[in-house]
Amino acid sequence: MDKNYFISQDELLKQKEYTRLVKTVLLSRFCDTPKAFVHTYGCQGNVSDGEKLKGMLEEMGYELTDDLNSASLILYNTCAIREHAEDRVFGNVGALKQLKKANPELIIGLCGCMTQQEHIAEKFYKSYPFVNLLFGTHASHRLPEFLYRCLCTGKRVFDNTVCDGNIAESLPVHRDSTFRAWIPIMYGCNNFCSYCIVPYVRGRERSRKFEDIISEVRDVVSQGYKEITLLGQNVNSYNKNEASELRFPALLRAINEIEGDFIIRFMTSHPRDCTYELIDAMAECDKVAKHLHLPFQSGNDRVLKEMNRHYDRAKYLQLIDYAYERMPELSVTSDVIVGFPGETYDEFKDTLSLIEYVKYTSLFTFIFSPRKGTKAFDMEDSVSREEKGRWFKELTDLQEKIAAARTADMKGKVYRVLVEGKSKTDGMLSGRTQGNVIIEFLGDEGLIGEFAHVKVTNPRTWVVYGETV
Repeated sequence: MDKNYFISQDELLKQKEYTRLVKTVLLSRFCDTPKAFVHTYGCQGNVSDGEKLKGMLEEMGYELTDDLNSASLILYNTCAIREHAEDRVFGNVGALKQLKKANPELIIGLCGCMTQQEHIAEKFYKSYPFVNLLFGTHASHRLPEFLYRCLCTGKRVFDNTVCDGNIAESLPVHRDSTFRAWIPIMYGCNNFCSYCIVPYVRGRERSRKFEDIISEVRDVVSQGYKEITLLGQNVNSYNKNEASELRFPALLRAINEIEGDFIIRFMTSHPRDCTYELIDAMAECDKVAKHLHLPFQSGNDRVLKEMNRHYDRAKYLQLIDYAYERMPELSVTSDVIVGFPGETYDEFKDTLSLIEYVKYTSLFTFIFSPRKGTKAFDMEDSVSREEKGRWFKELTDLQEKIAAARTADMKGKVYRVLVEGKSKTDGMLSGRTQGNVIIEFLGDEGLIGEFAHVKVTNPRTWVVYGETV
């Protein structure tokens, strides 16, 4: 695959000129600095996209705000992974109608995965006339151009360009944290799981240049960032379609060699492309967190084949066994779909037995959500929502017992924790272990953004409590 998916320097310079033009318009139109409200739904990849959108808006002269009522521009960065996520967006956008009525100059915009779908874009165009701006995942770098057209013409700007995807480097970034950084290493997906909309809204797999990633990591580490999370729809496919031998394990090893005190995390990891070489790199790199998020989705081979997952139960468990052998302290988390079309209860029990075998730290569990445009959308589904709900509860009850046993084993042990902020309990701080377990403890707020050693004194099922040592 060639590299024509990189946005050209000419196009990036063109957007820089639009940035300057927007800034000029805003200075002439507003006495005070106009404010922009940006809200992101969905995965960490979307959060990273949202940070770039914020960076572009700041460059254009906006001040970011968390107050909808004071905003001159409202931008929702949407998610399409499940129906519930889309319903939330429709509801929240509908609620903006009164704000628009009170302030006709307010610009309301939508972007992200939802808007890349033609039927969704059409619904917003026809049924939400107060929405000024809509663009899909492949055109987000053109935000300055779209916004300039909105401001100068007063007309609606809708663009959900269809393509195989692109990469825009050197966009400004407003990072939401001062110590945790999201670093995309690739975009898109080639797997076409039968239930998943991602390849249709994110495009085909395309990898950033090795040296660009290393440069960005060096930059954030030099700024004092303590946790670097590498992102991709399938990080294991990094550079898979290129002639380069610099694949994902090599990238982990190179980042591990960068000087500084920081943790390396990554997601999402697809079992199809997970290798012993990757597990060896995790085991041998001291900065790589000993946490593997490896979605299995179903424990039954027939269902996995219908899902088009490209692996079977045996291959998945071989990877898990090898990972535990190399890293006995490893924490494994996963995603599970309950009630895939055609799944029987006996097949679902294979999922339960796999969970019992692996003993996950935690699971992200979902009842199947049909996505228009995917193969599974048209599959026959005879199991009722109520029955799937009972299966779902059986699964979560099992995982709760496993999680409680795992956290009970943490009592008395000391963990190096990145302190992320104040907990909901007064006077307590919250952080995560390398294995992604939430831990809360008494401590000074000056520890936020730093590493602390915490001894577990009171383990609960999903959160453990401790004290600094």
